[in-house]
Amino acid sequence: MEILCPHCQHTLHWLKASQFQCSQCHQHFQQHAHCPECQQPLQTLSACGSVSYFCQRGHGLISRQRVLFRYLPVQE
Repeated sequence: MEILCPHCQHTLHWLKASQFQCSQCHQHFQQHAHCPECQQPLQTLSACGSVSYFCQRGHGLISRQRVLFRYLPVQE
């Protein structure tokens, strides 16, 4: 899956954890998971090498296939 820079539409490259960098404009971005139902940020639950997403607004566990990922600029 290719992730595109929200600014220049070039490919984002993974750096570490949930951080990405654009090879064209050199901006850094943080990946954020949002609920597909209410668009609110999801709580990330990590255990035994797996990651799950939980909506605190009553939508429960959200599968990775349904999560909306947004890439927001890192504030330096």
